Amino acid sequence: MEQDFNRKIVFESGKEIYGYGFGAGTDKVLEIVFNTSMAGYQEILSDPSYTYQAVVMTYPWIGNYGMSDADYETKIPTIGAMIVHEYNDKPSYFRSTKTLGDVMKKYDIAGIYGVDTRALTRHIRDNGSAKVLITNADTPLSEAVNILKEKEVPRDAVSLVSRKEEEIYAAESEKFLVVAIDCGMKANIVRSLNRLNCKVIAVPYNTPAERIEEIDPDGVFVSNGPGDPEDIPETAETIRKLIGKYPIFGICLGHQLISLAYGAKTYKLKFGHRGGNHPVKNLETGKIEITSQNHSYAVDDESIKNTGLKVTHINLLDNTVEGVSAEEDRVFSVQYHPESAPGPQDSFYLFPKFIKSMENSKNA
Repeated sequence: MEQDFNRKIVFESGKEIYGYGFGAGTDKVLEIVFNTSMAGYQEILSDPSYTYQAVVMTYPWIGNYGMSDADYETKIPTIGAMIVHEYNDKPSYFRSTKTLGDVMKKYDIAGIYGVDTRALTRHIRDNGSAKVLITNADTPLSEAVNILKEKEVPRDAVSLVSRKEEEIYAAESEKFLVVAIDCGMKANIVRSLNRLNCKVIAVPYNTPAERIEEIDPDGVFVSNGPGDPEDIPETAETIRKLIGKYPIFGICLGHQLISLAYGAKTYKLKFGHRGGNHPVKNLETGKIEITSQNHSYAVDDESIKNTGLKVTHINLLDNTVEGVSAEEDRVFSVQYHPESAPGPQDSFYLFPKFIKSMENSKNA
């Protein structure tokens, strides 16, 4: 170990990876995952879906364009840590107001740089996502391993990041009213709906169906969010009660929850899908979309049979389910992120599809 390393990552197996600290210097027990995006570290840092996770960035140079006040995906980031190869603390960008390290320190987000992130990514890919301890370099290994044995990664991620009260987001021209069930919703989802003339009422993840029916929206949106969809059965139950009453559109965790509401099952992937370059085939059009993704869980293909859902999209890297629909119920969902913050714009058509569904329902 080089003498000037001051931070390290410890696995339950006893594997240690050393580096240099930036951001917050606190110890954290987290799930380690990797992201293959080449840009968009601010949106990744502020995506609520990374709650309790340490994200390894495969792109080698992070921090070079700083942090812009306009580009956060949530007001208070809840990511656990960011692990990078090279950290740039002197950003050059006219929209930058703070450095990445300063923001991480403010929100108690640990950082380690000087790591061979591609070797670390291969380790995660080969062995799967794992529980790790981010700590000081001089923490004894035996102590670190004991901490990992005794402490679990919390499972209350959605309740932590979901809003506590209803909130209204007005649009310039309001043609539709959408209730968005917030399981850890990214800001660009609301912006995307507002741009398409939707007034959005965001509600907490555990809002009962009866309250949503009181609002009487034109459509219901189910957001992305962190963790295991089976940890929030109350949200799946709300969706189940709303099926057939309103057009419903779900993204990421929302896709998994809609599938659970129909009786399908979910499972945890070995290392998940995270990045802006995942190829997805639209089975209805035959077109290939390059998509932005961030999830640990997927919907089991076999369990979809006899639920009323049909598979509409598949991941071309591993053939996992990427989209489902129930046309008669006016319900559809995708596992990836068509709002694309960060990421490619191939899949934005899904938002206008939701608008069309609401328009057809109003005119029926």
